[in-house]
Parts: sequence; structure tokens; C-alpha cells
Amino acid sequence: MASESVTLPTIRVAALALIRERRLLMVTARARDVLYLPGGKIDPGESAAEAAAREAHEEVDVTVDPDALEPLFTVTVQAHGEPVGRLVEMQLFAGSTPDDPRPSAEVDAVHWVTTADSGRCPPAGAETLARLAALGLID
Repeated sequence: MASESVTLPTIRVAALALIRERRLLMVTARARDVLYLPGGKIDPGESAAEAAAREAHEEVDVTVDPDALEPLFTVTVQAHGEPVGRLVEMQLFAGSTPDDPRPSAEVDAVHWVTTADSGRCPPAGAETLARLAALGLID
């Protein structure tokens, strides 16, 4: 019997790009040094912007209006910690808030990062940093 390739479903997520002073807000979780964007899976019946706003509130305790979020771009890359061939499709939204981001129960710490930190990011985060720098938004 010939081996058949199995197509793994793509993980669809949304994330918030909160940029201040040319630095991007990222988080660390579960006592690991890996940097992630505040975001997560899109729930059934939820728009990507609504998911980004909800996840930002859950992870870093900031309130953003999903209707005010601006779509930036979508990154599709190998999913971190998943079998080879399993992709993550991350829709990134630019937003702003007067709130001071702070870690929630899901997050250990918040970090303001630049492209110098890309080595600490999974593939989607590293690609996001590169694209934001190419757009002139972060250092």
C-alpha cells in the first residue's frame, strides 16, 4: 500500500499588533522564553477582529474595539510545536488602546520588542516582525 500524504488542517488565529515607540507588544507564557503576539484561535461565529480583541483582553488586559482594528496582513507558516506540514494562518490587526498591557492568568510577562528579538519567536512571530519592520512600523 502506497503511503498517502495526510493534509493537516490549518490552525486559524488572529492577533493584535500593538505598537508603541516603534516596539511591538509580545508575551511569554508557561515559563518559556518564546515570544508570542497576543492572540489565539478564532471561535465559531466570531470574526477575526473580534477574536483579536477578545484574546488581547484575555491575555494582556487591554480593551480594543474590534470595529476599530485595521487589518495589516496574514502570515501563513509552519505552526510552532506542530507536526511538519501543519500550518498556522495568523491574521494580524493593528490597534491602539490607552490601557497599559499587563500579564493575565494566561501570560507570564509582557515585552516590547524589535526585530532584534526575532530569534526568540516562533516562525509566525519572526515573519511578523520582519513584515512590520519592512512597513517601517518597528525597529
